[in-house]
Amino acid sequence: MVEAFVRLLCPECGKDWETNPSELPGTKKNYTCSSCGTTRRLAEFMRTERDLQTVKQFE
Repeated sequence: MVEAFVRLLCPECGKDWETNPSELPGTKKNYTCSSCGTTRRLAEFMRTERDLQTVKQFE
């Protein structure tokens, strides 16, 4: 079984990290950066359109 991952980038502080998409809320749900506390829709944290599409597959 292949593990999927997505790349996230905080639009406020610039922190970037990778995580398993099955551990994330839906793309329209709020998500909070663990570094600076910024809260926005999860979709705004996606680095690329491909990362966004990957997360949508797990919704």
